[in-house]
Amino acid sequence: MNTYIYKSSRKDELYIYLAKKDDFSQVPQPLYDSMGREPIFVMALELTPDRPLAREDVDIVMKNLENQGFHVQIPPQSLNITTNFKEPAKYVS
Repeated sequence: MNTYIYKSSRKDELYIYLAKKDDFSQVPQPLYDSMGREPIFVMALELTPDRPLAREDVDIVMKNLENQGFHVQIPPQSLNITTNFKEPAKYVS
């Protein structure tokens, strides 16, 4: 299965995979608008179940392309290291 990948001109690491090149007709308008003025074509790629993708589950991407004509890859959540630490222990002397 072929897919055509576009990146957002507004948000880093936001991508849309399309089943048909340059066909954004199935993409909801608010999602399309969030991509910036015009999504930027990155590459065409052949998807197969035995060829994994770096950050997406290839089976989910293929299913979304078949069922809705697109798949969205959202940016990973940034890690806030301050939320991973508990308050320092208080010692009583």
